[in-house]
Amino acid sequence: MIPDKHIDDLKSRFRGTLISPDHAAYNTVRQVWNGTIDRRPRLIARCTSASDVVEAVRFGREHNLLTAVRGGGHNVAGNAMCDDGLVIDLSMMKAVVVDPQARTARAEGGATWADFDTETQKFGLATTGGLISSTGVAGLTLGGGIGWLMRTHGLASDNLISADVVTASGETLTASESKNADLFWALRGGGGNFGVVTSFEYQLHPVSMVMGGMVIHPVARAAELLRFYRDFARTAPDSVTLLFVFLTGPPAPFLPVELHGKPLVAIAVCGLDISAEGEKAVRALKEFGPPLVDLIGPMPYGVLQGLNDPSAPHGIRSYWKSEYLNELSDGAINALVDGMSRVQSPMSQIHVHQLGGAVARVGPDATAVSHRSAAFVTNVLAMWPESSADAAEIAWTRGVWEAMRPFGAGAYVNFLGEEGEERVRASYGETTHAKLAAIKRRYDPTNFFRLNQNIRPS
Repeated sequence: MIPDKHIDDLKSRFRGTLISPDHAAYNTVRQVWNGTIDRRPRLIARCTSASDVVEAVRFGREHNLLTAVRGGGHNVAGNAMCDDGLVIDLSMMKAVVVDPQARTARAEGGATWADFDTETQKFGLATTGGLISSTGVAGLTLGGGIGWLMRTHGLASDNLISADVVTASGETLTASESKNADLFWALRGGGGNFGVVTSFEYQLHPVSMVMGGMVIHPVARAAELLRFYRDFARTAPDSVTLLFVFLTGPPAPFLPVELHGKPLVAIAVCGLDISAEGEKAVRALKEFGPPLVDLIGPMPYGVLQGLNDPSAPHGIRSYWKSEYLNELSDGAINALVDGMSRVQSPMSQIHVHQLGGAVARVGPDATAVSHRSAAFVTNVLAMWPESSADAAEIAWTRGVWEAMRPFGAGAYVNFLGEEGEERVRASYGETTHAKLAAIKRRYDPTNFFRLNQNIRPS
């Protein structure tokens, strides 16, 4: 245990709340999105400012504590929590300040995309964010950041203008194109390896109403629909971003009762043009099949951002495996269809995200994000409520992923679980990984920040 006198000393300098195992809120605060994560830190430092983060980092170093950093707590690997160590918790730091004239926003490190979109949409502005609104802005951005706006405006990390960072030494730095440019390069895709980002400054874009929603088809049409999806994606304008989903029909009011609990496939879409021309761009999605249910139409961007929230409730048990795809070949399609035919939980899904557009136009060396040229990224998401099903759900996920690996091109960092150093290297490629390791050596030579998709200092 950490001696009380040391904790009392920290309290004298700390404006936030220190939560130890005897605190009434301990069991609530240590919970994260993934219900399989059940870790018990010695101390949770709930920060309210950058100065609190500085104190927490210095305390962790002085006492040689294994240290985790929590932003939104949505990471599937559970890196936001640790056993027997210190958690630097940013979840109280959620402020988002918008400058509508400059079209920029500054978000604190504990903000979620729901927090961010609520503020920016007041001005009809947005930047690329996650597909589940409870996802933290920090983790998504640091790992790259795919989202509905990416084919027009790039990844979340491509829209990052600057970041305020507390390094492993407890120093506070600003990273941008003109200040600490090497750190700024590494933060855009290199994950939480380089420090605690206390605030992010983003470029915003005019986004208000979108052509959003999905078309739903019977699972028997899965292979046919995937081939249509592949062909449609090749010619879709950059203003359109698509997502293919294998799912089980939820008991939702938008779905006829006879489809509840049935295996289904869907194509979800975000189109930034709601004019007649924009409707024409997605018309083929509405006509193919035809679909069992057509939910595509004009809607507020904020509504689209929360559309998938019911499918991923807080506390659900989850396990993911991911692969980039340079092409959606017939072999990959067959592997996906076969994999979903053996699904265990009705909550589990398989996603195939369309990439390209502005994502691919950023140079491969411009940021730490790799696999810019990939056409798709697929994610196998097992989700289930009971611990008794853990082994079966993990086995299903791994089985689908193993069948997909011959067609894969590497992993997307934000979809990685605890998969080891080689998978992290594969996410970046040797050149980018080596550059990240050199920058890690400069800003965190002892690998203090190692509870992440870790890049050890070279």
